[in-house]
Amino acid sequence: MRYLEITVPDGKRRAVLDILEEEGVDYVVSDETSGRGYTAVVRFPLPTRAVEPVLDRLRRAGISDDSSVVVINAETVLSEQFSTLRDQYSQGGKGARTSRQVLRTKADELTPPFTIYAVMLLISAVVATAGLLADSPAVVIGAMVIAPLLGPALAANVGIVTGDNRLKATGFRYQFVGVTIVVGASIVLATLARFAGLEPAGVDIVVATELEERVSPNLFSLAVALGAGIAGILSLTRGFSEAIVGVMIAAALIPPSAAVGITVAWGMYGAAIGAAVLVVVNLLSINLAALATLWIAGYRPQGLFEVSPTRKPTYTYATIFGVGLLVLAAPLAGVTLLDFHTTELESSAENEVEAVLNESEYEHLQNEDVAVELDGNYPIQSIDRVIVTVGGEEPGPESGLADRLYEAIEPHGDESLVVEVQYVVAEQRGEETETQRVTVRPSNGT
Repeated sequence: MRYLEITVPDGKRRAVLDILEEEGVDYVVSDETSGRGYTAVVRFPLPTRAVEPVLDRLRRAGISDDSSVVVINAETVLSEQFSTLRDQYSQGGKGARTSRQVLRTKADELTPPFTIYAVMLLISAVVATAGLLADSPAVVIGAMVIAPLLGPALAANVGIVTGDNRLKATGFRYQFVGVTIVVGASIVLATLARFAGLEPAGVDIVVATELEERVSPNLFSLAVALGAGIAGILSLTRGFSEAIVGVMIAAALIPPSAAVGITVAWGMYGAAIGAAVLVVVNLLSINLAALATLWIAGYRPQGLFEVSPTRKPTYTYATIFGVGLLVLAAPLAGVTLLDFHTTELESSAENEVEAVLNESEYEHLQNEDVAVELDGNYPIQSIDRVIVTVGGEEPGPESGLADRLYEAIEPHGDESLVVEVQYVVAEQRGEETETQRVTVRPSNGT
């Protein structure tokens, strides 16, 4: 329930009261004597679902943006006339749909002052970068919690569908600046960590910090961002927890933005491009999902002369988001296909190795591991080699086994497939166990 207080402009008093009477609203009206061009102040309760249509009618009757309209929550309304009005607006479904006017206010309130926004994102960037470098999921989650990214994403799209250009511009500006702050801060911190020797020299930072999913993203990455955009709008319109949804949006933006900074600091520009693509894709996905959810839910001007000004911008932005998403989704599709192919090759290789080692001449050997390695050329990698690890009691390679395994595995890969066989022998000496490892390639040179 809501309680409204509206100042009525000079000459509009009768029209406003007629609308309220037609709607069956139980109102109170008093004279306005400030001399500012208003003749009355009218106060009345409304069911939440009735706020938007009633305000639309009053706007067409002459309640312009210059008038003062106050909407507050009402705990209880004891009135038979209000009960009738509530029953009338509860038809057609349950749930309280937030009015368009309140929606703009809530989206604006979720966008903090720029100084606070920048400082909080700076802190979030430092925490996220430190968490990724330390390979600590708990620290990265902490960075997501403090990132104030929900408001800008929602404000931009609420501004589009309601024709609020100030809110739209603020939302998009905050999103762009926010991502820039995170990337810049992560570059600085990661560079300091690198030259301070906090990460071992000569290691693949992507592998060491488990960044593969962020520097070489696949199509499944879209699910998080699309879900975050939809959930963000539902939290705003249906009263769900904005804090939880804010973490979801931050999860789609903060870690990949920090990954861009880390890989740039390490000079891995291919990986940085992959992470940057993920950031842009997630931004487009969040905004497209939010915009579509708002439009489908009917958050747009409903009047005869109000639909056209917002319909065209909404379609324009939706097209921009959609086309951009389709273009950038192409490399993600390539990574997804590679993931499927890698999994299929690993499974086939596992079966072939088991079959070969079950042959009588190799039955004294055991299959320790079968792994498919990629070439590390981010963001779109390719299969580099298949490494087969076998164990036995005798040290040294088994004659002909490497060629035999290559012949069995090669049909499942391409012509340039490399197969390596590693022999692991454990020797027991007292209470200590020593492991010897020998790597052998097939004699055909592949």
